[in-house]
Amino acid sequence: MTSRHLVVGATLALSLCAMVAMGETPTLAEQRRELLRQMQEVHGLSAEQTARIAQIFAGSPAMGQGNPAITRHPESPDQCERNLQQQHIEYANPLFERICGGKFMAPLYDPRKESPEQAKACIDQFEFPDIPCAYPVIWVKAREAAELCDAEGKRLCDAHEWEGACQGELEAPDYEFQRAIGVSPEVAIRNMRAAHNRAYAATKRWSYGPEFRTGVCAQASTKSPDCNGGNWAKCGSNTYPAGSFPGCRSPLDVYDLNGNAAEHMNLPLDPSQMASRGSQTLGYTEMKGSWFIFDTYRAHEDWCRWRAPYWHGSRVMDPHSHANYHLSFRCCKTLSK
Repeated sequence: MTSRHLVVGATLALSLCAMVAMGETPTLAEQRRELLRQMQEVHGLSAEQTARIAQIFAGSPAMGQGNPAITRHPESPDQCERNLQQQHIEYANPLFERICGGKFMAPLYDPRKESPEQAKACIDQFEFPDIPCAYPVIWVKAREAAELCDAEGKRLCDAHEWEGACQGELEAPDYEFQRAIGVSPEVAIRNMRAAHNRAYAATKRWSYGPEFRTGVCAQASTKSPDCNGGNWAKCGSNTYPAGSFPGCRSPLDVYDLNGNAAEHMNLPLDPSQMASRGSQTLGYTEMKGSWFIFDTYRAHEDWCRWRAPYWHGSRVMDPHSHANYHLSFRCCKTLSK
């Protein structure tokens, strides 16, 4: 992070913390306004982009950085920034910025045979809003995630791109589309998932290494005491600031793929549904990664190339697609070369 980004983050933190100190809980609308201001400053959004993002947020009763009334973050943005400064951690990467055409994105490529400059796509280094020491945006539907990425000039990632970013090797798409012919989406996803997970089980790894470890990623937080699985009024999004665990890094320099928040991705059942090939209709929802309690409770597998069951499944662009208190997303971007 540059000093400019630290000042922006500090402004956000001090503004919200001052309200808390005065006994005021920031409203969701206030939280969103601060977030948009920070995105404009860090990512250089145009007035048109900012207005479109604000409109998408306004269409949701819950999307933001957690229900302000009950969310209890274990670390503040200000603490995150101080800790990174003390560790001399610098997330700004001029090479990546030149390749990807924007801040805090990493090239997607296979280091065994390619260089970063040969990447055909990039991925956000952090969960949306893709700003170090900002809390991820939660309670976002898959459709809203795709719309927000598009508003920034990006797109939702395909499942294999997220997996490659985590594993440290972007491989060719491995979707066995023939398994989706003549069957329901649920059956297709079950069959494709089983074949995929069998193929990669022997080489499983996490973003940070070959074995699951505690204390490495943003996974030591807790659920709200009365959280019953997905209730806005009872389930706080008790996430950490993005990048507050610098060791939670993949070989391609992508952060928080494990822990903090699970993430929406696009799972195509046909080549025409691949975001990486320009699809606007997209495929089906795929949940990637893990979330903020995994140090004490591993709710499911979370190795890099693992594909989840069809939990709360729908088409990505379904207006009723799933949202939850621990579910976020990150964007990808196709490079023009």
